Amino acid sequence: MTKRILISASAILISLSASAQNAPKYSNEFLSIGVGARGLGMGGAQAASVNDITSGYWNPAGLTLGVGDLQLGLMHAEYFAGIGKYDYAALAAPIDATRTVGFSMIRFAVDDIPNTLFLIEPDGSPNYNNITSFSSADYAVLLSYSQILKQKDDLFISFGGNAKIIHRSVGSFAKAWGFSLDAGIQIKKNKWMFGVTLRDVTTTFNAWSFTFTDREKEVLYLTNNDIPTKSTELTAPRLIGAVAKNFVFNSKFSLLAEANLHFTFDGKRNTVISTNPISIDPNLGIEANLNNSVFLRAGISNFQRALADGDTTNQKKVWIFQPSFGAGFKFGNVGIDYGFTNLANQSNPLYTHIFSLRIDLVKKEK
Repeated sequence: MTKRILISASAILISLSASAQNAPKYSNEFLSIGVGARGLGMGGAQAASVNDITSGYWNPAGLTLGVGDLQLGLMHAEYFAGIGKYDYAALAAPIDATRTVGFSMIRFAVDDIPNTLFLIEPDGSPNYNNITSFSSADYAVLLSYSQILKQKDDLFISFGGNAKIIHRSVGSFAKAWGFSLDAGIQIKKNKWMFGVTLRDVTTTFNAWSFTFTDREKEVLYLTNNDIPTKSTELTAPRLIGAVAKNFVFNSKFSLLAEANLHFTFDGKRNTVISTNPISIDPNLGIEANLNNSVFLRAGISNFQRALADGDTTNQKKVWIFQPSFGAGFKFGNVGIDYGFTNLANQSNPLYTHIFSLRIDLVKKEK
């Protein structure tokens, strides 16, 4: 059995590495931000412990653990001083005692971008009435399914998957469609939790198409701009392994600690472990639980090597990371979470406030 597991794991890693070689390192990056103030407050360390509506994003296997009835999730965050808006909405419901389905939608957009293509008249004078606006928006729809495989004594095993549809648009000029699959598994044993998530199993293919009017083409040509036709963007698979433990001190206080490892297979990245072709990036998070009503959270992620401040020789490098903090409150069937995180890292901070709401629409029977 051990040999079979090792052979299967090796085959998966080889397959992932092969499929990632021709894909760019960074595409569909809006899907790397995360959802839910709880997860973002814990630095994205969620794959092992997540068990609510946000499981559709972090690990679809966890959708069964916490959704006993119809559950709704909402989140809003703003980046770049309110220029970029990030919204998330999700709904999950059980099919029966062991199976759950979910629907999630993510939108990350910059709206009201000035279109100055026709600002200058043929005589060279500016005409500000010709300025219009457009949006650059990224959308993702996740259709999730999860099922309990085993539930006996102190052992709990579940698995799940996502069908992921992506749509990206830049005004009326450019549009792209993409599709992929995610898969995950969770195992709970006593106070220990383990999780594995495989994102973009099939590699996400974004097929771009471009549309310009004859007038727009003329202006682009006169200003020495290339006019694109079609292109394809690929998102390589990513494997996340996670372990968590819940330290219970008494009936009213416990502390959850989780560590995630993100494996990428597209060559060297600026991560803690950087090899060719595999790189590994850790996420660490903790959550203090007071009477299952008040929660305090913290996490760190996005470890990178950067030049030290004040180093004029450009030779001294230090480790930097992305910190995050958060809190949560639960009132009956309603959970309100807050997160404060740095979207970038310590060398280029970009802090933002995140709020999310979770509602159990049908009260769970005892």
